[in-house]
Parts: sequence; C-alpha cells; structure tokens
Amino acid sequence: MQKFFISTLFALTIFTVSCSPKVTQTGKASYYHDKFHGRTTANGETYRKGKLTAAHRTLPFGTKVKVINQTNGKRVKVRINDRGPFVGGRIIDLSKKAARRIDMMDAGVTDVKIKYKK
Repeated sequence: MQKFFISTLFALTIFTVSCSPKVTQTGKASYYHDKFHGRTTANGETYRKGKLTAAHRTLPFGTKVKVINQTNGKRVKVRINDRGPFVGGRIIDLSKKAARRIDMMDAGVTDVKIKYKK
C-alpha cells in the first residue's frame, strides 16, 4: 500500500502600519549663532553647524522633524539633538546648514511649520 503525503504551504503576509499620528506645529524658527559650533548639546553630542540638527523644548532626542518655511515653502529634515529655543514664541532652533536649506539666513527668524511622528 502506498502512502501519499500532501504538503500545504501557507504564506503569511504581514503588513505594518504606523500607528503614530503625524503632529504639526506652527511658530517661529531661529538658528544657532556660530559661537555655538563645537559646544556640547543637551544630548551630549558636539554641535556642528554643518549638520542637519535642531533644538526643540520637548521632543525626544533623535526625533526626525520636517521643517517648512512658511514664507517660501522650502523644507528640510532635521534630527533633534538639543533643547531650546529659550526665547518666547519660537518653537525650534536650526543648525546653520538647515537654516540655509530653507533660505532663512537673512531673516534670522521666520515662520515655520514642523511635522513629525509622535
């Protein structure tokens, strides 16, 4: 008597969906003065004006944030690695490289929208 084995292959597909809502804030952005280049940031890194980093009062270190200049629509993605700004009405301080990317160097302070996943 012959025995037949039937094997069944099950394919499992897993879809991952981000449950993190996107958060938007609007306010004023400024950028670091050159005198801060080389100083230690709140997370222990050395501030480098040529990197795409930023300071925010409450976001966790390492959070990726999209910053959009409301005046010209230019955008840049930065990583939070410091605390601040400590001037009323401002929501984010950008590195010099990030400020250049959104063309805010002449203005010094500009209206921005920031987006990130919570």
